[in-house]
Amino acid sequence: MHCILKKTRLLFICSLLYFGVVVVLSLLYNCSQPEEIERLPAREKKENYLIEGPIFTVSYNEIFQQPNWITYQVRDIVKVADRGNRDFYEVDSVYTSNDADYYANPWDKGHMAPAAAFTDSVENLHETFSYLNCALQRDDLNRGEWAYLETQVRDWAKTFGTLEVRIDVLFDQGHEILPTGAHIPSGFLKTITFPDNQQRCFYFSNEPPEQEWEEQEVDCSG
Repeated sequence: MHCILKKTRLLFICSLLYFGVVVVLSLLYNCSQPEEIERLPAREKKENYLIEGPIFTVSYNEIFQQPNWITYQVRDIVKVADRGNRDFYEVDSVYTSNDADYYANPWDKGHMAPAAAFTDSVENLHETFSYLNCALQRDDLNRGEWAYLETQVRDWAKTFGTLEVRIDVLFDQGHEILPTGAHIPSGFLKTITFPDNQQRCFYFSNEPPEQEWEEQEVDCSG
């Protein structure tokens, strides 16, 4: 009996040793694997990647990692979905900006098509959090006069009906480029077309605003 117990203990110890060796080898193998450097296959990046989504159409500049322009509609809707703690997500087929571009700097992940205009379904709200719909926007602007104009546009939609909105993301010569490679827009031109085809246009420099949104209105004819 004593001999049987010794053999059982020996087998148990051997099993533990074998399991430990397997775990160590597995860890060493995983650590030796190279990190993924590119999430997309190597290809020439596009300056004007036209993408038509469920709620917006965007011309995306993969070199700048920012939109060139985006169009969408603002409707009179009934809210059924909450923003909650959602964050922006990358798109598998497009070279876009990402979280690293917004770390420890004064730039917000600025919605172009605003989340609050698409709370009529969870699916629509989710679409607004694509990095295709995101620009490097000064935090004071994004949370201030830009947001106030978005609220006004929704109020206009309740009064006048569905509005067509286009945002042109503008880059001056010599504009700033982040160490991550993303380009910082110089300003944003928002063109709002009413059901009677009248238009109102607003230009915002990408900096802390010194004027209220009403004072940012410009001549739509350029």
